[in-house]
Formats: sequence, C-alpha cells, structure tokens
Amino acid sequence: MIGSDLNLNHPTIHDILTEELGIWKICAKPVPKNLTNEQKENHRNVCLDLLEYIENDKIVFKHVITGDESWIFEYNPENKQQSSVWHTSNSLCLKKARMTKLKMKSMLMFFFNSQGVVHKEFVLQAQTVNKQYYCEVLERLRKRVHCVRPEIVDTWVLHRDNAPCHTAISVNKFFNKMGIPMVLQPPYLPDLSPCDFLLFPKLKFLLKGRHFELWTTSKIRDRPAEGTST
Repeated sequence: MIGSDLNLNHPTIHDILTEELGIWKICAKPVPKNLTNEQKENHRNVCLDLLEYIENDKIVFKHVITGDESWIFEYNPENKQQSSVWHTSNSLCLKKARMTKLKMKSMLMFFFNSQGVVHKEFVLQAQTVNKQYYCEVLERLRKRVHCVRPEIVDTWVLHRDNAPCHTAISVNKFFNKMGIPMVLQPPYLPDLSPCDFLLFPKLKFLLKGRHFELWTTSKIRDRPAEGTST
C-alpha cells in the first residue's frame, strides 16, 4: 500500500522501514484477558497481602493445599524437543509420522501441598464437574487430610482458581460449614496458581508420546486404586 502511494518498489519500502526508521513487524503477545484498572489493582493488593503473610509467618504456605482439574489424553504426541535425537553426518535422515492427540480423555483432579500429594482422583466418564460433584470431592479431600496430613488438620487452607464450580454459592456454604479458610485467587491471574504453571505442564510433558488405556466407568468404580494410579 505504501509502495503504491509513493510509487516505490517493495524492497525499497522494506529497507526504509527497517533500516532507516527502525520499525519491525511483530505479533501481539497473547494474554488471558485485557484487565481493567480495578482488576490490576486487585491483583496487586492480593499479591501484597500474600507477601505480608509470608513475612509474618514463614511457614504459612505449609498449611496451604492447592488443587485443580485438567484433561489427560489417552495419547498426546511428543513435541519437537522430545522427539529430537543425536545423529552424525553419516546417519540416515529420520522420518516420523505426524500424529495428533486422541479425543479419548479423562479428567484428573489433583490436590497437593508443599509436602506432596494429598488427594487425587479421576472423574468418571459420564460425570460432569459441577458444584454438587465438587462438594463431594471436597468432602473426600477433607477426610484425606485427616489421614495423610494430621499435623495441619485444624489449620489447612484451600487454594483454588475461579472456575464456576469452584466459586458457586453451595461450595462457599460448604467451606463455611466445615470452617475451611480460602486463599484469595484473583480472576485471570494464573501466576498464582501452582497447578497451572507448575504441576500440569510438567505432568503432561512426561506423558507425551505414551499410550494409556482409559478406564471405563465400571472399571474405575470397581478398582479405584488402580484407576487413580493410572
């Protein structure tokens, strides 16, 4: 368009823009959401509160249990880094068939703290993670804390993101009834969610390129221990 208006060819226009004017064409950086000033201020205040908690109590996060859910595919292909191999100038050129991840998948719900795994379970194939089901999961988590984390049974705090099933009124009533405090999690702030930036990316990286048999509803119901370990 510039070349047509100025009657100049494309290479000339490109040299003027890049070399003389110092202009580059770049792609916009994707972000979860364009935040308003109020949302940014909320993010800042929550982060400052967490820093204050740490300064006042160095072991405060030993009492925090964080959890989330994510899809685990029966097969997810390796990325380019994982499929690379060492070779010499005399090696044959390797070929790899293009494969896509299978549509068969199971949802994994995972809860952990600084000492390790507290509770994990696969959601049944026909089950939807709604507010009623999430309350049932929280009840199983509460009982699990009594078994594996007795030292924090009266002081543990739950951290979760702002998914609709996590913030429903019935779920908040369950927290109040059981006396379970919550760690604030501002909307659209994945940096404060250990499951998003730490757990699931590393877990799925190790699972890439491996085939798994998805457990049917009957198998999970009859053999929950094996289904969970899978």
